[in-house]
Amino acid sequence: MSQTFIATFQQIYAHKPDGLASAPGRVNLIGEFTDYNLGYVFPAALNFRTQVLFRARTDQQIVVHSQNYPGESDSFSLQAPIEPGPSQWGNYIRAMAYVLQQAGFTLCGADLLIDSDVPQGAGLSSSAALEVAIGGALNQLSGLALTPAQIALFGQQAENQFMNCQCGIMDQMISAQATAGHALLLDCETLATRAVPIPADLALVIVNSNYPRKLVDSEYNGRRQDCEQAAAIMKVATLRDATMDLLLQHQNAMTAQQFKRAHHVISENARVLATVDALQNSDMAQLRQLMQASHQSLRDDFEVTVPATDGLVEICQAALGANGAVRMTGGGFGGAIICLCAEQDVALVEQAVAAHYQARFGLTADVYICQAGTGLTVQVFS
Repeated sequence: MSQTFIATFQQIYAHKPDGLASAPGRVNLIGEFTDYNLGYVFPAALNFRTQVLFRARTDQQIVVHSQNYPGESDSFSLQAPIEPGPSQWGNYIRAMAYVLQQAGFTLCGADLLIDSDVPQGAGLSSSAALEVAIGGALNQLSGLALTPAQIALFGQQAENQFMNCQCGIMDQMISAQATAGHALLLDCETLATRAVPIPADLALVIVNSNYPRKLVDSEYNGRRQDCEQAAAIMKVATLRDATMDLLLQHQNAMTAQQFKRAHHVISENARVLATVDALQNSDMAQLRQLMQASHQSLRDDFEVTVPATDGLVEICQAALGANGAVRMTGGGFGGAIICLCAEQDVALVEQAVAAHYQARFGLTADVYICQAGTGLTVQVFS
């Protein structure tokens, strides 16, 4: 955290902040669209973070500014019904206050200043990082005594109930609970977690396609409906409880679309558990095969890739050959891909993307070399 950040807070609010809440973005190594089907996911937090300076107010107003949106601000009263406001990013703060109040918590007013280096629109969960950081700040200011896992669940509720994005729990949970240097195997049914070390010589290379995308739309929510309908046809609570045999038995009762969506989720759950073993064994051949199968399933069964992300995967796979594993990551319809490779091979990815991506798609990609970061932290200033 820079002194400039604190100085900006003092300039805006004419007093010093009480503390700082900080939460990371994330990349999902594997396990896409399995979370809201109560399956398994395997994300890692990143060294990109959203930071929130906070101070208690004596009234019932929440006032928020963001260094990422200079000249914009949002404010609302905790004594009136909380409704969406004119600021899209401000609505995430409203959403967190809304769900905490709905749960019966009493919040105090707050002055907030946000700063984030989590790339937006890249599928790296900038929204979850914001929700968790705001949750950490409100938790500290109002003495709510929430655990990181509880803050994550409120972040998911904020998305579902206020922002109208029917996401699962993965993004918020990894942002809240991550361990540095580790990926997190998360069982989305029980919320049990297991930190799995990432080999020290393995780089996480994220390539953002910069293909314009919007996650909160009918495409994302429609796929969730397909999954729920397929589960209902198989008479299971969620696709977590389905097997491939059960799916095949009910294929004729489903639409082709419902079948494909369920086929992806059931096969992806198996791939997550196999990837955990492959990572622990540093088995690059197996990692490559599993991530390639995941991408193909996302392309063909779940239909969430676009030519730009398919092309990036092809470019990076060709550059790395047997020495890397590549797939689309995140919510799809654009966004980013993830490459797992040895640190000495990162330059191959960078060179290949520079040489081929813009020529093929007329877009410029951003390449981020990342480490697995830590989850939510809250610091109180003396």
